[in-house]
Amino acid sequence: MSYALITGAAKGIGKAIAAQLAERNYHLLLVDIDEKNLAATAEELSAQYHVHAHTLQQDLSHPDALEKVTDWSSTYHDALSVVVNNAGYGINGAFEQLSLAEQFNIIDVNIKAQVGLSYAFIPILRKFPKAYLLNLASTTAYQTVPYLNIYAATKAFALSFTRGLRHELRHSGISVSALSPGSTDTDFVNRARMGDYTRNIANRFNMTPESVAKIAIDGLFKGKAEIIPGFTNKLNAWLPKFFPKAFVEKIAAGIYEPKEKAPEVALIT
Repeated sequence: MSYALITGAAKGIGKAIAAQLAERNYHLLLVDIDEKNLAATAEELSAQYHVHAHTLQQDLSHPDALEKVTDWSSTYHDALSVVVNNAGYGINGAFEQLSLAEQFNIIDVNIKAQVGLSYAFIPILRKFPKAYLLNLASTTAYQTVPYLNIYAATKAFALSFTRGLRHELRHSGISVSALSPGSTDTDFVNRARMGDYTRNIANRFNMTPESVAKIAIDGLFKGKAEIIPGFTNKLNAWLPKFFPKAFVEKIAAGIYEPKEKAPEVALIT
């Protein structure tokens, strides 16, 4: 039986992706900064799908994170044929008002860790006739997003990096895909410190992590270059190219600009 490594696997999309792979009889190597939820996820998926689930509590922004992940997983490299770089986060706020350390940390997790793990695991994935690498981007990768600026910029990098890597590896057995989810019912909005107004808008379009993960893994195994779950998200990724950038930026800023008091939002039910 093959192994799959998933970062950011304690909850949300990462946990749901792990479940999808376990359902397909993959043993799991789960990495996350959240030790408590990571252990609970491993126990739950092991019991439900009768697979082995090994865990590593690791902050991927640490300078030695790449070495620790590769050393820890080395026992399973002969069977590791799927790698999912899911870990990532953002912070909602004006660039100049957020600490530079926080914003560098986002870059470390969303870009440096993804690039480092891709580099480390490509030689391992090459050992298999067919292997898979999935990198997390976002629908924010397709436009500038003021007040979620650094996060959106890192996701634009992730999308470009993954497409370029896919081309470079096109003659290998490694299929490389980018997953670009939109608003999903996860803890992202809490860690991003989003206000009520932005949360209310997000709630109107939320997909479940489980539905995102199923589309993601189905698309990964079909060899898709870009996987955008949901019609609305596909539309949001496609439409900005047809409008002036300043207009798109103004719309995005209206959603993400922190507001002292959230205006009333009429939700369609």
